[in-house]
Amino acid sequence: MKFDEYPIVDGLKRAITEAGWKRPTDIQYKAIPNALRGEDILAVAQTGTGKTAAFAIPIIDILDKRKAAARRPDGVQCIILEPTHELAKQTQEVFDQLSQYTSVKTTAIYGGVDQDPQIAELNDGVDVVIATPGRMFDLISQGHLRIHRVNMLVLDEADHMLDLGFIDDIRDLTKKLSRKRQTLFYSATITPTIKKLAYSLIHQQAIRIQISPKDPVSKNVTHSVGFIEMDDKRFFLERLINEHPESKILVFVRTKVRVERVQKAMKRVDIDTLILHGDMTEEERISTLDTFKISPQSILIATDVAARGIDIPDVEYVVNYDLPDKAENYVHRVGRTGRGKNYGRAYSFCAKEERAMLAEIEAYMGIKIDRMEITRADYAETKVFAEEKKYDWEKLLRETQELEKSLKRKKKKK
Repeated sequence: MKFDEYPIVDGLKRAITEAGWKRPTDIQYKAIPNALRGEDILAVAQTGTGKTAAFAIPIIDILDKRKAAARRPDGVQCIILEPTHELAKQTQEVFDQLSQYTSVKTTAIYGGVDQDPQIAELNDGVDVVIATPGRMFDLISQGHLRIHRVNMLVLDEADHMLDLGFIDDIRDLTKKLSRKRQTLFYSATITPTIKKLAYSLIHQQAIRIQISPKDPVSKNVTHSVGFIEMDDKRFFLERLINEHPESKILVFVRTKVRVERVQKAMKRVDIDTLILHGDMTEEERISTLDTFKISPQSILIATDVAARGIDIPDVEYVVNYDLPDKAENYVHRVGRTGRGKNYGRAYSFCAKEERAMLAEIEAYMGIKIDRMEITRADYAETKVFAEEKKYDWEKLLRETQELEKSLKRKKKKK
């Protein structure tokens, strides 16, 4: 079934056509018709499968028709909870794209930025609020966000919401909402805790959807792992970057300190990189992601703050410079490439002390990751290549410093 055959408003069809979408993905095909009928949904689908549009399309259609019929034409009617401000911002972009030819108005509210512009948008009148829990409750308590007419609730990336400790916030919100609401529950993974939460929020007759439960990562991603000692990873990262100069590469490390160390190591060999970690300000994180998104070739070094749900177009390579602390985070990391119809590659650098985690990752995914053959000659060549580059860069730096000193001496003589 094509999108133009769906019983949705013409403005929504026009936006979908302009986005270049012709047929729904699996999750969209299974979720949209049921959501249009007002049914609750519990959906489990891997990252990169089009989950956002799976709930955005029916929500926009329902609200646009409701407003046209003059039934509850004003006030917030839908709340979408997101675990991070990056996901909230990204979800708003999808809604803005799809609702541009309809009457539906959307805003995103999240912490880390001035709340006054967000309050102004709420006062102007919106139908859909995409929110992180902290800022949402702040604005509810201040009286700026009124939720008495909300009859649609979406929990996006529910497993990540629980990881971040938002379970009590979710329950507090649902106590304030009508029991007659429609609830759409989306998660990349399913655990007993998530099941328990989902069944406490959705109706017993809710539609249950599970996409590719035995294959948690996209089939468009090719996986490889190389056994590389911790202190030597920087040489292989440099080599990979230099072998793919026209590519967009996302590099994952474990901690903020590691992010900064790897960036400095790349800087020493004249490779410019962007960085992203949780201690950066809201403005810095947004600016970094925007730069990475629009640049046709760039390198972003990030902690797992960028692993969940962030839709970055055309990432060709994901590099697990450090293996993650949890096996499921590997799935979220590599989900940044091979999105939609695109293909991608995931390279992992595994030190001796990380081999136990590699075994957990393979058990979690149910596959054995291909081993990269790294010979003694490859190791030596990569290190020599890197050290030569480092020497050349340092020589150039010294020559530049000497030139600057010479110019200063000439100025003093004058």
